[in-house]
Amino acid sequence: MSCQLLADCLNEIFEYLEDDKVTLHSCLLVNHLWCEISVRILWRNVWRFKSTSSFQSDQVSSKMFDNIITCLPDESKEILHKNGIFVSKSTSRPSFFNYISFCKVLSVNEIDLIIQHFLEIQRLGLTRSLHYYKYLILHEILKMYMKQVPSLKALKYLSTKNISNITLTYFPESIGCLTNLSVLSCGSDIHSEFFYQLSQICCNIRSLTVEFEGTVSNGLKDLISSQHRLESLSLIQSYNSTDWKELIPSLKKHSNTLIKLKINGGENDGPLSFITRFKNLQELTLFFDYNDAFEDFKELKFVKFSQLQILKLSFGCPTVDIMIKFFENNGKNLKEFCTCNYDNRLNLAIARFCPNLKSLFTLFLDNEIETLKAIFNNCQQLESIKVWCGNGYLNESELFEALANYSPKNFNELEIYFIEREILSENLEKFFNNWKNRISQRSLSFIILIEDNDTTNMINNENMKIIEKYKNLGIIKKFEIREYKDYEI
Repeated sequence: MSCQLLADCLNEIFEYLEDDKVTLHSCLLVNHLWCEISVRILWRNVWRFKSTSSFQSDQVSSKMFDNIITCLPDESKEILHKNGIFVSKSTSRPSFFNYISFCKVLSVNEIDLIIQHFLEIQRLGLTRSLHYYKYLILHEILKMYMKQVPSLKALKYLSTKNISNITLTYFPESIGCLTNLSVLSCGSDIHSEFFYQLSQICCNIRSLTVEFEGTVSNGLKDLISSQHRLESLSLIQSYNSTDWKELIPSLKKHSNTLIKLKINGGENDGPLSFITRFKNLQELTLFFDYNDAFEDFKELKFVKFSQLQILKLSFGCPTVDIMIKFFENNGKNLKEFCTCNYDNRLNLAIARFCPNLKSLFTLFLDNEIETLKAIFNNCQQLESIKVWCGNGYLNESELFEALANYSPKNFNELEIYFIEREILSENLEKFFNNWKNRISQRSLSFIILIEDNDTTNMINNENMKIIEKYKNLGIIKKFEIREYKDYEI
């Protein structure tokens, strides 16, 4: 096998490991070829690997900063040196790879954070303001990105509140770097000139996320209008921020192309009636804390969204009557529905109007097990369900009995949030044994959601023995305990 053919084969294999940081890091140590291929994949979007440990996060930040500084051209290093910014000896030596040239994703905010971390360590030796040094370092790093990245695919540039105000598009090389940008996450208050310039360079953004802070730049409206085919839009409000009303005229152009819409509401929620324009939506996610935010949703209940497959709501929800009418028009096409609200009439409407659901997250009270059975009976495509158990919600033994005896033949994934944080071993043993004896049996993914990492009462030694027993028998294909997050749906 030729070297090039071997490299192509390895690259194809390693692509499947893109999200497996541990395995890719192990590949770095095999030989130079494996290392080169792994490095290219790791640095394509290096920001997606974050540690939950603050100590490990600091270590990663330091290493990341060293690697980025090492790639700086000599003239940039000289500028930093003349301004009293001294980097470690390891960063003065040429690196094995030009890491920056492999990048497809740039997060200005993440770079700002690692610069902040570096300067806090060096602070005693600095003679000017922290803001001055942050601006200087960030300017040189972003200039390098614009020059050395052949084609950036994704850019994250959020609020400038804590970031030096640098316009990427002023760098001459930005035209080549940003022309093919397809994913943009930005703050609504980024200075207009950035958006104006970007709208002249890039017209192919497919996915746009806007986080609202303070005002909405006029340039953002121009940028949205200039795009040829916007497919995914996320509007995220913080409390006390402005709403998205000002962007609606610019969004009208994309009424035929938008297929995914997500809105995270705050205090000053904007209108929802504009959603009626996007009749080709395939996925709609609306996160609000309270039901009043859905006043405008009543205008959607008569609209036929013929492509809609995923609908996700959080604690806020339209009235049950509005949802029932919405399901009458759109429930047949739904493949996934999620809500943190509960009402038995809503669940009965799911059973009646949503026969093709594959994934469901909804809440049942402890006297509503028959409603769950009705959903199992009428939604024969159902493969996955997430429910709450205990403390007024579903009874554990009744839930397990319904799952084993009434769930559809393709059902294979169960997620349970145990509020009382206790599983009776006899119920667990009986459930898995009944699952084993199902006529149409599929191995089960069993996921337990808890409020924190205290699993003492949730999974004792006896429970773990039961789980291991049925994993060995092939009844359980995956078992996982993970923390339940607010708004997780």
